[in-house]
Amino acid sequence: MSDYIDDSLDEEEEKSKSQVKREMLALQQLGLRLSDLKPDLLNKMPLSDELRRALDETCKHTAHIARKRHSQFLGKLLRNHDIDAIMLPMNLADSQTREYNNRFHALERWRNRLIEEGDTALQSFVEDYPNTDIQQLRSLIRHAQHELARNKAPTASRKIFKYLRDLDEQRLGLK
Repeated sequence: MSDYIDDSLDEEEEKSKSQVKREMLALQQLGLRLSDLKPDLLNKMPLSDELRRALDETCKHTAHIARKRHSQFLGKLLRNHDIDAIMLPMNLADSQTREYNNRFHALERWRNRLIEEGDTALQSFVEDYPNTDIQQLRSLIRHAQHELARNKAPTASRKIFKYLRDLDEQRLGLK
């Protein structure tokens, strides 16, 4: 009876064929997503030289079966990598991910707070982002406040957001 229990525990710990196949397909899709990224973002990821060469060669494979075979090769190479370390910068840069959207909304909240509160919000922003050019940002905030008061197009508000996004990308190492 105890032999039966031990065998059932071993079966539960093993992955099913379907699960293994799903994981391999996910790695293949990740490899194809990596091949679409800009080289400067790829350089910030912990990838092996062999994987970098394979990613560079992806565009050479145009036939369907060749592309499929190459994606399988990318998946095989990705088995030896830390997927979480690869996914973090990729998710922060990919506009279709939750992490990117959360970061985007946080920057919008900062922009709105800076325009509404002025210098008090600016001081707390500088604490979070010490590389801020305070004079430039203060000038943009004043312009945005004047535009808001006169019901003009929010040009300065857009410039503030772009500046905040650039600061955030520098802090995260995406730029």
